[in-house]
Amino acid sequence: MSRIFILFFISIIASHSYGQNTEELAIRQLLEKESATWRAGDIKGHAQCWSIQPYSRILISTVEGNVIDVPPDVMVNPPASMVGKGGFSINTNYKMNISGNNAWVSHNEESTAKDGTKSFTYEFRILEKINKEWKLVGQSIHAYKPK
Repeated sequence: MSRIFILFFISIIASHSYGQNTEELAIRQLLEKESATWRAGDIKGHAQCWSIQPYSRILISTVEGNVIDVPPDVMVNPPASMVGKGGFSINTNYKMNISGNNAWVSHNEESTAKDGTKSFTYEFRILEKINKEWKLVGQSIHAYKPK
């Protein structure tokens, strides 16, 4: 009887872990797509990563200590001059909390502009699973200069 209980317990833990890993992978893929589409100027692709809600908010802290409160609609309908500047980014140090259809994620981003200039941010992202797909509903970005 104890063997059956142990096997049952292990199978529950394994299935939960697999489900969590699947969700984490889907969220990471969405965040990578969101970063890439912004840099590529793919406004439609970028908008597909977002679901603007009445409570959505986008806050950006600059290296100088200023805060920019970006209207959320900019994420789905940005001026062409804001997107498509090329370059690439690398996200690292992902930390996630997934609870049902809600998740928050923090990560570091190292962005490299077309001319090779690097910038660094700590990012907090708020996501919801809508119609079985993860979507961003808010974010807070904090630029910094590494020491």
